[in-house]
Amino acid sequence: MLEADPSNTMVMFGLAKEYEKLGQHGDVIRILETYLAKSDDEGNAYGTLANAYALSGDRDKAIEVYRRGIDVSMAHGHPSMANEYRMTLDLDFGE
Repeated sequence: MLEADPSNTMVMFGLAKEYEKLGQHGDVIRILETYLAKSDDEGNAYGTLANAYALSGDRDKAIEVYRRGIDVSMAHGHPSMANEYRMTLDLDFGE
């Protein structure tokens, strides 16, 4: 589907979630970075992307993406998602 319509962000997000299920973190990162460059995501993709970075061993990038996700989630009226990301930062990345 994505080959037929490479700009279809809904398909991109779905494909990233399938890669996530398979544990293919590099593919999740590649797809979601492209997705976020093309889409006005409301926050959900940031959590998936940050988790993929964390599982790939890039702790600093994961923290950066969670922080962006907090800002985007709040801007789109999703405070519970923002709080979930804050808790993840505190619990999993706190020093």
